[in-house]
Amino acid sequence: MTTAPVLVAEELVAGYVPDVDILTGCNLTLERGELVGIIGPNGAGKSTLIKTMFGLVPVRSGRVLLGEDDITGLAAHQLVSRGVGYVPQTQNVFPSLTIRENLEMGLYLRSDAWEERAAFVHELFPLLADRSNQRAGLLSGGERQMVAMGRALMMDPKVLFLDEPSAGLSPANQDDVFRRIGDISEAGISIVMVEQNARTCLEICDRAYVLDQGRNAYTGTGEELLNDPKVIELYLGTLARAR
Repeated sequence: MTTAPVLVAEELVAGYVPDVDILTGCNLTLERGELVGIIGPNGAGKSTLIKTMFGLVPVRSGRVLLGEDDITGLAAHQLVSRGVGYVPQTQNVFPSLTIRENLEMGLYLRSDAWEERAAFVHELFPLLADRSNQRAGLLSGGERQMVAMGRALMMDPKVLFLDEPSAGLSPANQDDVFRRIGDISEAGISIVMVEQNARTCLEICDRAYVLDQGRNAYTGTGEELLNDPKVIELYLGTLARAR
C-alpha cells in the first residue's frame, strides 16, 4: 500500500488583494521526511506559497492536503494543532521574553508536554538550554533563528515551513542555521524551505521547486537543479557556474 505524501498543494491561486494573483497555479508535493526547497527570483511567489499553505493568504482556487485531509483555508492556529509549524522570516521571536518563555509560547496548546518537547529541542539546539533565561532580544540573528525554529518544533509538527531562514545573517551564521535545518530533517520532520541562498538550498535539499511568476518553472532533485544549465543561467547565475 502506497503511503500518501505528508503535504500536497494543487493548482494554488492566491493573492493579498482582490484581483491580483501572486500564485497562478502552484503545485507542491512533500513526502514524509523530505526537505524540499523553493527558490526563484524576487517576486516569484516563494514566500506567498508557504504563507498560503499555512492559512495566512486566502486561497482563490486549488487545494492543500495534509495527508488525506483537506486543510485548504484553515486558520494558522488550526494548522498548528494539526501538526504544521511555521517560522516567518522576520519578527519570529518575542524579544522581551526569555528563551524558555519563547519555547513555552510554542507549546501553548500542549503545556503538559513541556519536559518531553523541551528535551527534544534542547538536544537539537543545546544553546537554548544553556541560555534559557536570556532574553531573546539580546541574541544574535542566528541565535534568534534557533529560538524561532525551536519554538515551532515544540508542538511536534509533521511539517515545518521555513521562510528564508538565512536572510540577514552573516555567512558563518548562515552555515550554522543550514546545519541545524539538516539536523531537524534528520530527526524525521518534513520541511518546506523558501531560501534566497539558492545554491546552498539546492545542496542540502532532497528536492526543489523553482518558481517564476507564481508558477512552477522547474522541479527536480537538488543535485539535478544545481547542474541544470537552464536553471543556472536563469536563476543561479555566476555563483553556480563557479562551482
